Amino acid sequence: MTVTTQTVTVTVDGVAVEVPAGTLIIRVAEMLGTAIPRFCDHPLLDPVAACRACLVEIEGQGKPQPACAIPVTDGMVVKTQHTSEIAEQAQAGVMEFLLINHPLDCPVCDKGGECPLQNQAMANGRGETRFDGTKRTFPKPINVSAQVLLDRERCVSCARCTRFAEQIAGDQFIALLERGAKQQVGTSEDQPFDSYFSGNTIQICPVGALTSAKYRFRSRPFDLVSSPSACEHCASGCALRTDVRRSSVMRRLAWDAPEVNEEWNCDKGRFAFPYLSEARLTTPLVRNEEGNLVPASWPEALRVAAAGLKKTGAATGVLTGGRVTVEDAQAYASFARTVLGTNDVDFRARALSAEETAFLAHHVAGKPVDVTYGDLEVAPSVLLVDFDPEDESPIVFLRLRKAALSNRTKVFSVAPYMTAGLAKMKGTLIAAGPFDAAAAIAGAADHVKAAGSIILVGERAAMSPGALKAAADLAASTGARLAWVPRRAGDRGAVDAGLLPINGRDTGAMLAEAGKAVKGLLVGGVSATDVDGDLVAAINNAEFVVSLETRHTDVTEHADVVLPVAVVTEKAGTFRNWEGRDRAFNASIPTAGAISDAAVLEELAREFGVELGVSDFWSTAAKPEIVAGAHKPSVGSGQAVLATWKHLLDKGALQEGEPYLAATARVAVIRVSPATARSLNLVDGGQATVECCGKKATAPVIETAGMADGIVWIPSNSEGAALNLPSGCVVNVSGGVA
Repeated sequence: MTVTTQTVTVTVDGVAVEVPAGTLIIRVAEMLGTAIPRFCDHPLLDPVAACRACLVEIEGQGKPQPACAIPVTDGMVVKTQHTSEIAEQAQAGVMEFLLINHPLDCPVCDKGGECPLQNQAMANGRGETRFDGTKRTFPKPINVSAQVLLDRERCVSCARCTRFAEQIAGDQFIALLERGAKQQVGTSEDQPFDSYFSGNTIQICPVGALTSAKYRFRSRPFDLVSSPSACEHCASGCALRTDVRRSSVMRRLAWDAPEVNEEWNCDKGRFAFPYLSEARLTTPLVRNEEGNLVPASWPEALRVAAAGLKKTGAATGVLTGGRVTVEDAQAYASFARTVLGTNDVDFRARALSAEETAFLAHHVAGKPVDVTYGDLEVAPSVLLVDFDPEDESPIVFLRLRKAALSNRTKVFSVAPYMTAGLAKMKGTLIAAGPFDAAAAIAGAADHVKAAGSIILVGERAAMSPGALKAAADLAASTGARLAWVPRRAGDRGAVDAGLLPINGRDTGAMLAEAGKAVKGLLVGGVSATDVDGDLVAAINNAEFVVSLETRHTDVTEHADVVLPVAVVTEKAGTFRNWEGRDRAFNASIPTAGAISDAAVLEELAREFGVELGVSDFWSTAAKPEIVAGAHKPSVGSGQAVLATWKHLLDKGALQEGEPYLAATARVAVIRVSPATARSLNLVDGGQATVECCGKKATAPVIETAGMADGIVWIPSNSEGAALNLPSGCVVNVSGGVA
């Protein structure tokens, strides 16, 4: 079906142009290369005409009108400040009004040098001020949150921040308070600005009223060297801009990528970068005869590593984690299979299942881009399976919320309870615990029958027996498109590279067989807190262990050889996001001696006399059949089935060194349904303890209406609740009084 867009003809500064009906005057001017001053206008926010800086003359109108809020009509004649004295004087008057109380503190303002107010005051304002009174002042700064600071006297009431919070993120915790000259941005007295996306308000603030606690007073824009980059924290694939001063990252900004993150990113991607420079490994380490790790030269370290791996050979397990680039993943896969001759490879440093291995082999590996962000915005329905986008892929959340609020898309979620993110997407909960998810998915056929419907499966579905098979069967029977959304930036590339244990042992089996069938381990970027199992014990049991790492961890402490590798800012590479879209980046801080995992493995392969290539593993791999997992275990008195996932901001290693970000993390709570609370003698608001496998965590109880019964939910790795256990465990639950 051909869709015809109605067009109108409008004249701007004497130039006639045909544009789609409903286009705003300010956008038409942009098409013609005419810059109209503005502060409140933003192409991704609804117009509000708050600042009045964009006043233009419209033929037939009695007074100047805001170009940012008025759609063009057929035959409209518009004059901007370039051809109309009325428009020029109106804009200059607004600028003069805005500067009455705005402080002239540009030399110390973080926005100085990249400030729209500075630029437009010079271009469109008066040369001299007529104001000789006393400017208003406020105590400064005030904390909108631990991460966002506010200098109220700089605010020009453009409402960009409040509109972003309300329209894009759905976090309505900041607002314009008071009226007239007293108007200011503030927060609720009983609820802080709790948002995973607060940093975007800093970036879109046009005057430096909102600043970052981390970046404040640390640098000037003209001191920075900027480079495009890609976020390494999750599978969203956000485009970023990395700003560097004297070989240190000063800040990260969201970069324009309409096909992926538009102009937004989450606070983790924006602020979690101090780990890049802290406690870095710079020299290879080799364990000597006394059992101590000592510095070694690269040739010596490579020689010792190769000698040890030659002895363990095909009895070596390769664990890579999900943080590696596509190029690094390909190198690990090739090194494992062509140099070591082992199929014991796995990127999944987390809970996993054989069902997931087969699902990834059949429905993810080597598949072209099929489901995109753009598809999410136009899908009639999206079914989420064991996947909470706000915590696990924030840009997917923003896109789904945008589609849901426009009434284009209905969101359904198979999950233990109605999360805050699902509520913001106006979603519908299909309540199910880990062992009930498969049946819930099978019963969701009516929700995804419409053409163009999409099923998004999270990595947690690996711990819901039968869920992955049920999702695949549902897609096949309804025609819905299926996509897998992992948490880590390197996961999709690792699958495509063949870092799955087809005909080999998975992560759990390698740990269990360490020192027996698995003699050696090659570990890249995996720590003990990542793994569902005792990684340190496995390393101690293995005969020989090589670790490729950026800094000291519990793995390097026990390894036989430690080879330092480059962090993401020091190397070029590619992350493949959940869509299958490649997100290439270059080194932001070229560093002598910093080499990628792939380069280290190439040199190590040469010690074996082998030139490392890229193998097309999936062209010959025999893919296992997808078989549903175990049934629900028996649950005794005082017990429940654990449902869990990690909050976006938690105790993860890549967030270390950022106290302002850590202070905005969501607190740990224990969620149960009212019926489950009664059966476990838990009190709403009281404390409860969840315990299993020698691990326990205590947190406040929240009775959650609509939640699946027999389930207890607690975050996996948050402050005070670092259980690090997978969903599906049967846990003991004991409670106290409020």
